[in-house]
Amino acid sequence: MRTSAAAAVRPLRRYATRRVTVLLPVLGLIVLALCGLFLLAFGTVRFGGVALAVGVVLALLPVVLVVAAFLWVDRWEPEPAKLLLVAFGWGACGAAVTALLINNTAEAVGDLLLGRGSGNQITAVLSAPIAEEALKGAFVLGLLLWRRREFDGVVDGIVYAGFTAAGFAFTENIYYFGRIFAEHGIGSTGNGVLAAFLLRAVLAPFTHPVFTALIGIGLGVAARTRSAPVRLFAPLAGYFGAVGLHATWNGAATLGGARVFLNVYFLVMVPIFLGLAMLINWHRRREQRIVAEALPSLVDARLVVPSEVELLSSLSGRRRWRRQVRAEAGRRAERAVGAYQTAVTELAFLRHNEAMGIAGSDAARQRDSVIEALRAARDEAVRGAADRRAASAARPG
Repeated sequence: MRTSAAAAVRPLRRYATRRVTVLLPVLGLIVLALCGLFLLAFGTVRFGGVALAVGVVLALLPVVLVVAAFLWVDRWEPEPAKLLLVAFGWGACGAAVTALLINNTAEAVGDLLLGRGSGNQITAVLSAPIAEEALKGAFVLGLLLWRRREFDGVVDGIVYAGFTAAGFAFTENIYYFGRIFAEHGIGSTGNGVLAAFLLRAVLAPFTHPVFTALIGIGLGVAARTRSAPVRLFAPLAGYFGAVGLHATWNGAATLGGARVFLNVYFLVMVPIFLGLAMLINWHRRREQRIVAEALPSLVDARLVVPSEVELLSSLSGRRRWRRQVRAEAGRRAERAVGAYQTAVTELAFLRHNEAMGIAGSDAARQRDSVIEALRAARDEAVRGAADRRAASAARPG
């Protein structure tokens, strides 16, 4: 009787698991696609297909720079590509559509209560910072709560926040450039789309990522502390910091005039951007130290070969190793070595978190999973190299 009951429960568990792993992601993609179609239709109706196409082309240039920068930051332990794509998609579609509805409503209410033209100022200084940072930060918070394994600390928070904000800025730039082109054209007088492109894409392509990175830092601090007050107040401090910086930037651009805007840009935004770059650099060096300190114990556990220690201790050594493997054994083996390097980093971070007491209750399961992935990647690299040698030997003379 117990056996038959267990057999009846297993399909139910399998169905529930598939519902979570298949149905929910599909529904999420459908929602994002519908949001994208809505934005496309809205832009076409508002300022025409040609202006929308101009906006897309001009918005592509800064987003490539921003995404490349965050991928460069995310080199020690690359985040899953699917999560980064979803982060970008949420920012570009879900967050953008919701923010558009909230901001348009706030603008209409402001015009109704305070007179025509007031709504735009209220939206820029109050509604947009509060709503947009909450919407962008919601995705990063969701990762911390439901995908804790993929969220190790401050760098991860900055990377996920940066991708979400890059997607949001991409959509916002499309509409901003499209509207300016529809109203002023190219703009020989300085009011056209070229002037807007110089401001948003050349001088300030990182504004939205810098705002939301403060939320990512707060959530990253919360992920690495055992203090309950810090876990609560660090994300709140990051959010309010993002809102305040966003409001300051929008207020300078909308209300302050050229002099105030330039003062905010050079005295506030540039120092914060440089400070963020220094923080990222410090954390990347810290990650390198964590990996280097863990390698001897991994050698003792026979998970890493002693000759690999030097190569695994630096990004340049890892890159050189992958290039050599690609030249000698092909791209399949190179990808396997890359997966092996990532698994080594994950295992080093997990051991460090266990020593700090912040690894979580399922640390043992995570450790077993990472070790399995590490060994599988090593085996795949060996097979790839063997297949390459066999294929070379089979070629005629």
